[in-house]
Amino acid sequence: MPCQHTGLVRPIYRRDLSQGTRSQENHADAEAASIPGGNSVILASMTNVLAGKPAPESILVNVPRLITAYYTQKPDVSNPAQKVAFGTSGHRGSSLHSSFNEDHILAITQAICEFRKNEGTTGPLFLAADTHPLSDPAWASALEVLAANGVETMIDSEQGYTPTPALSHAILVYNAGKTSGLADGIVITPSHNPPEDGGFKYNPPSGGPADTTATKWIENRANELLASGLKGVQRISLTKALASSTTHKHDFVSEYVDDLGSVLDLRSIASSGLIFAVDPLGGAGVAYWPRIAEKFKLPLTVLSKTVDPTFRFMTCDWDGKIRMDCSSPYAMASLIAGKDRFDVTFACDTDHDRHGIVTRSSGLMNPNHYLAVSIQYLFTHRPQWSEKVGIGKTLVSSSMIDRVAAGLKRPMLEVPVGFKWFVDGLVNGTLGFVGEESAGASFLRQNGSVWSTDKDGLILGLLAAEMTVRTGKDPGQLYAELTAKYGAPVYQRIDAPANREQKAKLGKLNPSQVTSKELAGEPITAVLTEAPGNKAAIGGLKVTTENGWFAARPSGTEDVYKIYAESFKGEAHLKQIQREAQELVTAAIS
Repeated sequence: MPCQHTGLVRPIYRRDLSQGTRSQENHADAEAASIPGGNSVILASMTNVLAGKPAPESILVNVPRLITAYYTQKPDVSNPAQKVAFGTSGHRGSSLHSSFNEDHILAITQAICEFRKNEGTTGPLFLAADTHPLSDPAWASALEVLAANGVETMIDSEQGYTPTPALSHAILVYNAGKTSGLADGIVITPSHNPPEDGGFKYNPPSGGPADTTATKWIENRANELLASGLKGVQRISLTKALASSTTHKHDFVSEYVDDLGSVLDLRSIASSGLIFAVDPLGGAGVAYWPRIAEKFKLPLTVLSKTVDPTFRFMTCDWDGKIRMDCSSPYAMASLIAGKDRFDVTFACDTDHDRHGIVTRSSGLMNPNHYLAVSIQYLFTHRPQWSEKVGIGKTLVSSSMIDRVAAGLKRPMLEVPVGFKWFVDGLVNGTLGFVGEESAGASFLRQNGSVWSTDKDGLILGLLAAEMTVRTGKDPGQLYAELTAKYGAPVYQRIDAPANREQKAKLGKLNPSQVTSKELAGEPITAVLTEAPGNKAAIGGLKVTTENGWFAARPSGTEDVYKIYAESFKGEAHLKQIQREAQELVTAAIS
């Protein structure tokens, strides 16, 4: 896979490509229209005419120009948009905007080498990459720096693609029982982002996303190196790096696949007589799914094994762009159209840390719905899990999860946005299932020990098959049972305008600044600026009532703040919550 690219094609520049925009990212001044089975809400007036349709040739990324820009463009360190910036999922950008170039990767990797040395992390570093076209050259750049720094580096034995959960799993397996010489990892992926994007993320010895302390240190050091013209960056050629005594081949695929029986009941799927299908969406799991089906003799059809850097096989997302978002009804249009061919069909995003579940009964499931179903199923079908094992959710995930947890009499940990908050609970086995509204989740092995500390779309897809076999009902039908018991929530996300100063105020609010006593006709039960589960700042505000809530968080890239809202009293009540949420936030930050 990874190889060094050179070229003489002159790079081109394009407008900002909405880094990280998901199917629920909208504008509050447009008319909302619910999309059945969708992750949240798509605004009708903002939906592109290409949404849900095959990607035309005219929008495909020019891969040679993208790669040429990676090697030839230099970031302007005086421009914040071109500096290294670690968000909740590492550094992301595009070579076409000088925000993800060779210099960025050289600087970040050198910073990681220095950080792990300071931390006393002396074990091997596992290096993973997905199928985005910029992942390939970034993989090469990273290896050149790692080898020059003498870091023992584990690369895929076939130089193939590696899902994020396989990297997390590899780190945890290596570190099991060790107190020194611990391993860590780098995963090169921009997740479900468009083909022209690149991403770079560090996973410490815990196996999950690095915490803010680590990412801030790496970010600052990388920017220092950029500002110095890369003085201090150690590097050798790719040829020498591949031949280095510190570079080792590792069979990521076999290690992950062979261990799947410890986390899932695959035998019941194999003998079920039902039929299932998976679409890797051209992502890092393309070599994994055929191996899984073969090893465990599963009735699982792999719908596509195609890897194409343009991702031309995708249907366009809500904004007419190619985005491998397995929770978007537009990106998943082809699978939704074929929902009746299989008992359950599932898909994963490009690095396979997110899941999309398509059922015969309800089509593409809302991620919040599937999280609730997974919790209900797992905590009634994992007898080896301790009765004290709890559930983790982000504060913008559905309150249906709270009601299911209460019904199961299980403790609930509600944390800020970011999977890093779940790592400790997974490692020590106190959290059996953790998830976030953006279709990312993981859970423990059947014996109650840790499986992965990063999101794992593969096991969430296979879990849909397991629960269908074991219960005789698909996840859509199981969710209908939950709504009959706990009520049917309506959940949406919208954006509202806010300038930089207002966003800064929103991020620093304290509960006393909210003077309202009611929200949408109900008494306010809590005003939160810290997550109730761990008292960590949420960088915004959450207000709850008995039958509804909203959370407001500033966007890191746009002049808007995000409003997540939910109601158990219907669409009209939800819209009232949204209106009053904007009024309440405006009053608080003005």
